[in-house]
Amino acid sequence: MQIVSLTTDFGVKDYYVSKLKGQLLSQKEDVQIVDVSHHIAPYDIIEAAFFIKNIFRQFPKDSIHIVAVNNVYRKKSEYLIFYREGQYFIGPNNGVFSLIFEDLTSSEVYILNDLNPQSYHYEDLYARAVGYISAGLPVTEIGPNPQDFLQRLELKPVITNSQIRATIIYVDHYDNVIINLRKEDFEKIRQDRNFEIYYKQHDPINYLSRNYGDVAIGDAVAFFNSSGYLELAINMGKASSVFNLHRNENIQINFY
Repeated sequence: MQIVSLTTDFGVKDYYVSKLKGQLLSQKEDVQIVDVSHHIAPYDIIEAAFFIKNIFRQFPKDSIHIVAVNNVYRKKSEYLIFYREGQYFIGPNNGVFSLIFEDLTSSEVYILNDLNPQSYHYEDLYARAVGYISAGLPVTEIGPNPQDFLQRLELKPVITNSQIRATIIYVDHYDNVIINLRKEDFEKIRQDRNFEIYYKQHDPINYLSRNYGDVAIGDAVAFFNSSGYLELAINMGKASSVFNLHRNENIQINFY
């Protein structure tokens, strides 16, 4: 059975998700569709890339990941397919894939538009691509490489020998705050030194926990989550609301 994951900015109020699923099923009836999220902020390829980076390695080999976010990004939009790390990826040529794989080049991706030159509807092209892959046909023959492969730069922490300035990249359903700092980068700079995590005008956090339950209910906690990112939270509380922390704001870590 072919597994297809869907990550979209469609929401669930309208019929758009069902329309795409119907077209996928019309190409291959026994496809297994996995909904990653349909609540990506409209047109937000940064958020979409964050979701995909955190889920695709958990899927079985040869799964297909459709990233249908900011699909119609220009008058004559291109749609792409490629194979990486044992997985297929399908979506618009709007920069989202360069945010998932920094070293991805145009020679590795192929344009879907020729699958149906008369159709400008991305849903049809995505569904045809799934049928093409499911039939065992090679992606290298699905279309040409893009002449203009759009690339975007991922926002990185600013790191010195004594300080890290990082950025909030996501606030989850529980109001936990996710920061664009990976554990390996933190430890490389820390070198067993003491540290203080500053966020707005609140008392700094000077130790890392293993999870939420390491502190009393209502207390602030900082730890590296299961995806390897620094997370600020309140045990059984809402960190973003209580601390007035929002996406794209900075936090600072001082080492001493």
